[in-house]
Amino acid sequence: MNRHIQSLAEEFISRGHYVRVIAPFDPPDRLSKVLHRAPADRLDAPDYLIPVGRTIGIGSNGSVSNIPLFPEAIRSTRRAIDEGNFDVVHLHEPITPFNGWDIATYSDTPVVGTFHAYATRPVPHRLGAFAGARRVMNHLSARIAVSEAAAWTGHRFYGGNYTIIPNGVNVELAPEGPKPESDHLKVLFVGRPEERKGLPVLLRAFDALKEQVPSRLAIVGADASDVRRTFAHPEIEDHIDLHGRVNGSELWRHLHEADVLCAPSLSGESFGMVLTEAFAAGTPVIASGIAGYSDVVSDGHDGVLVPPGDAQRLAEELQRARHEPDRYRRMGISARESSKRYAWDTVADQVTGVYERAIEVEQPSSVTGKLKRRMGVIPSDGLPQTFPQKLPSLDPPLAAVAGAKRRLIRKVALGTAAMLGVGLAVLAARKIGIENVGAAIVRSDISWVLIALALMASSMFFRAYAWYFIAKAAMPAAALRRRDFVSATMIGVLMSATLPARLGEPARALALSRHTGRAKDNLPVVAGTLVSQTMLNLFALLMLGVIIVANTPLFHNSTKALFTFSLAPLLLLVTVLFLPSVMKNKGRGRVARIGEVVYSALVQVRKGLVVFRKPKVGIPAALLQTSAWAIQLLSCWALMFALGLDTQAGLAASAAVLFAVNVTAVIPATPSNIGVFQLAVISVLTTGWAISNSDAFAYGVILQAVEIATAVGLGVPALVREGLTWSDLRTQAISTAPVELKSGPPRRDDREGLADMIG
Repeated sequence: MNRHIQSLAEEFISRGHYVRVIAPFDPPDRLSKVLHRAPADRLDAPDYLIPVGRTIGIGSNGSVSNIPLFPEAIRSTRRAIDEGNFDVVHLHEPITPFNGWDIATYSDTPVVGTFHAYATRPVPHRLGAFAGARRVMNHLSARIAVSEAAAWTGHRFYGGNYTIIPNGVNVELAPEGPKPESDHLKVLFVGRPEERKGLPVLLRAFDALKEQVPSRLAIVGADASDVRRTFAHPEIEDHIDLHGRVNGSELWRHLHEADVLCAPSLSGESFGMVLTEAFAAGTPVIASGIAGYSDVVSDGHDGVLVPPGDAQRLAEELQRARHEPDRYRRMGISARESSKRYAWDTVADQVTGVYERAIEVEQPSSVTGKLKRRMGVIPSDGLPQTFPQKLPSLDPPLAAVAGAKRRLIRKVALGTAAMLGVGLAVLAARKIGIENVGAAIVRSDISWVLIALALMASSMFFRAYAWYFIAKAAMPAAALRRRDFVSATMIGVLMSATLPARLGEPARALALSRHTGRAKDNLPVVAGTLVSQTMLNLFALLMLGVIIVANTPLFHNSTKALFTFSLAPLLLLVTVLFLPSVMKNKGRGRVARIGEVVYSALVQVRKGLVVFRKPKVGIPAALLQTSAWAIQLLSCWALMFALGLDTQAGLAASAAVLFAVNVTAVIPATPSNIGVFQLAVISVLTTGWAISNSDAFAYGVILQAVEIATAVGLGVPALVREGLTWSDLRTQAISTAPVELKSGPPRRDDREGLADMIG
């Protein structure tokens, strides 16, 4: 979008128009690095730029949006518009709140809005609509969308009428002449190292490609650490050229030298400007057949479209590019011809037409009509009003996504479990007396509840750092970052709060493995690190048991049952440690092949246990993990003070509660173990410390509320930072599927057409 604005402005300036770009500008200082978690580029501001303050990097649509959230941006923008005496104000991405919304509604100058994004997730847009975004959009005198995909977003969530005007390309800057000769296939990737850009899919495909044909992969926009986190495979780096961020002339050179540009994005692309730049350089593309890219690439003419997330098909098409150079050379010629329709002089002519139409929009003749337009009740473009409409997604399904029946079964099972848990809790509350439970909750001391919440939240960071040291021992060659472990831990906690009990464990393993390189290969090792944490948790449970036994003579049947439940993780540990030795003799047949797969996975899992042979990292891991348990114990104890139970039940009772809720969570039952959680607390407190049923139930409710609040408060920001949803976590394995290529050109068949795949 920045390149679009800059190029369009310079095209208009070259025609003699008076143009000013009013935009935030982040200087390359420490504050910018803090606000964006990355240093700002050292750029010289052009003469036509009016800077209006800083931005903050916010995860959105699988990427990072730099949004001006400071009040100074609004004041400076208004002042610049007032002083400019403009004929038209061109607002890019008007759905961006605060500054963008203010621009749309502030001035009487006609405002034209260009919609750049293709976003299918309804929640942010529904929140925007609730806040008045649709009325804000009605203030626009004209609406432009850079593609059918961007127009889809507008029609789906905001209604209105859109003129499709694509992003442009500086065709006159593109290198001309034949491509340099080479004895290997030159593949180019240009993009940020974000999940949705599909770099893991390309690396998986290229890893198989390099074994069959001489090839090199040039990556622009990512550095070595980004690649290692995505694909921790030392041998592949010998076949990769990393260029990081480059300037315009250098990018043109890379585009011209490449035999093919690969754009394996998974979703969220509204256009793909780099595709048209590759066209202008005479380079065909292999791109995912997603919305936005499908608008640009004519499959088989100037490029090839493959199913998104399908590393196997991508590898086969790259192999075909090597074996069919004449075909790709013809597509390169067609690509250069296709780029002419995106030339900036053509695009600027179309935008000028929209400006003229916006300026000439007639005002309503009646006072009522003027008032409705001013309030955003009716659109300001003079066109018939169209309302948002529910539209199917333009993207084809990702490879290997579960079918509708499986999704339905999963939802039904989860709903049944939730109803079971709520039923248990309601049944217990009715038996005890809801009014008594409510009274106990109401009289609780909120200050102690907040202390318990703060302690519970801080314990999660200790767990995350303990996990980091465990993984550091298991994967010494991987480029590990502490913040990735924090995010994965918080995501796991959130999943545990919304799914049955320990099902949050695979969620955090998946969330982390995507940052450790070859996710499919490393996932078993990551699972092994969770087993190591389980061992430390068993030690912590043992310490809690010691506290319980040392401070109370009671050892009731309910407590014996809890100790029996605690054997479940111990059995898992024994399985991981000793089963691989039993399975060494493989034999033959289908059962033997399945056993071989299980054996290989268990061997990988055992790699996660090496922390106990490395004191340098094992000691910090053990201290941090046990400290996390100690802080949680203090959180449980603080809630005793909150309910006034501290005189009856002290630290030992808190230890018993913590022991009970963790042990009963070993066997998943209901989402967040609701119902079972409260019954475990009641069993311990009433039997061991003579706490009344109502007070014990109230304690269980508040304790679980603290845990859920911790999960939501820490997990949701982690998901936002990662640019993920729970649905995304289920599809993380897409880019980890094994890729196998045979020598020689891949066989072409009719089933490989993208149209057939979509149908």
